[in-house]
Amino acid sequence: MKHLKTLLAAAPILAMTAAVAFAQDAAAPAADAAAAAAPAVPVPDKGDTTWMLLSTILVILMTIPGLALFYGGLVRAKNILSVLMQVLVGFSLIAILWVVYGYSVAFTGAATPAEATALTPFFGGLSKMFLAGVGLDSLAETFTKGVFIPELTFVIFQLTFAAITPALIIGAVAERMKFSAVLVFLVLWFTFSYLPMAHMVWWWGGPSAPTDTPSGYLFAIGAYDFAGGTVVHINAGVAGLVAALVVGPRVGYGKDVMAPHNLVWTIVGACLLWVGWFGFNAGSNLEANGLAAQALLNTIVATAAAALAWSFVEWLTRGHASALGAASGAVAGLVAITPAAGFAGVGGAIVLGAIAAVICAWAVIWLKAKLGYDDSLDVFGVHGVGGIVGAIGTGVVASDKLGGFPLAGYEMGAQVGHQIWGVLTCIIWSGVVSFVALMITKAIVGLRVTEAAEREGLDVTTHGERAYN
Repeated sequence: MKHLKTLLAAAPILAMTAAVAFAQDAAAPAADAAAAAAPAVPVPDKGDTTWMLLSTILVILMTIPGLALFYGGLVRAKNILSVLMQVLVGFSLIAILWVVYGYSVAFTGAATPAEATALTPFFGGLSKMFLAGVGLDSLAETFTKGVFIPELTFVIFQLTFAAITPALIIGAVAERMKFSAVLVFLVLWFTFSYLPMAHMVWWWGGPSAPTDTPSGYLFAIGAYDFAGGTVVHINAGVAGLVAALVVGPRVGYGKDVMAPHNLVWTIVGACLLWVGWFGFNAGSNLEANGLAAQALLNTIVATAAAALAWSFVEWLTRGHASALGAASGAVAGLVAITPAAGFAGVGGAIVLGAIAAVICAWAVIWLKAKLGYDDSLDVFGVHGVGGIVGAIGTGVVASDKLGGFPLAGYEMGAQVGHQIWGVLTCIIWSGVVSFVALMITKAIVGLRVTEAAEREGLDVTTHGERAYN
């Protein structure tokens, strides 16, 4: 009797428990169906993210110390610290400007055709100034639909491109331009030449965006530039030529001996550039896959072919192959393969590197002497000319008949036309911006150090230090 009373007292609780359990079982299929219908939250691929972080570090290695040592060894002993300072401080300056407004101007734009403005194909907006809205959970889609990396990873990878490009220009006016003038010019040029070119060439809505989403001007016409042939090398090369012409030649140019003071530093710097360039080119794929491996392989063989070709040209014309020539050839090959890194097959990469080296050697050895301009470290002869050869050549070597990897709708003649149009756009844009920026800089702080300071050397007169005792 006692147990029966206990059972009767517990009956309501047992009934409620059974009802809840039944309700949960009944609701489970509906919940599962709702979960299945909800879109999956994108998750960044850790392998791709790791590769992109490593590529970012490699590109920093290209600049500091790679480019700094390459340039530092090429100048006279009394100016090495000035060049190292300009590269280091220039890199630091652009890194700050990139997060303040650079990333926003280069990589934002109208999300829909209705939002497009007249400037959208050429300039981004300011919605991501100081990286507003770019948090730990923000994602950037790669070139494959549905594959993502953290947006912060993309931000810092592109920061390194933005920082090395203005630093390249320094070589054209080394040994005579004021330190303050260099910094003012870099700010103006970065803002009005680098950022618009990056936006024109690389801005698009991503693979998941509607096909009518507005994109950058040169991207929209179909110009290929895998890793910066126009954005980085032609852009900087043309700026270097304009700067060399406006600033004028070094005191004693053509009369005094101005040989590199330390070719060991130059060779070390060139080798660091080569290693860092793997991040530059293969990293531009944004994913760790077979195409990234192809871009890395192309970066090896094109550079090797270029170093050999330049050395062979010197041997034929001068009776010897120099270390400086081999290093210059290697850099010319790196420049030329940059826009084609993910489009060329290995055979096309070898041919492109070799051709670029021969043409760049002609530009450095013959053209510069013929025209008489003082491009101190051959920024235009290697980066400008090499970038032009590489950008136009990309339209050829991308052909699948030559072992390349073209995008859908590729046709060689039309593509070469797109490439030439991209080159001309970059030459005109960078040329005009560079000239105006130099005139503004001249009005604000002046361009050149005094003749006495130049003769003594910028290390002492500008920085109060000597590299060597």
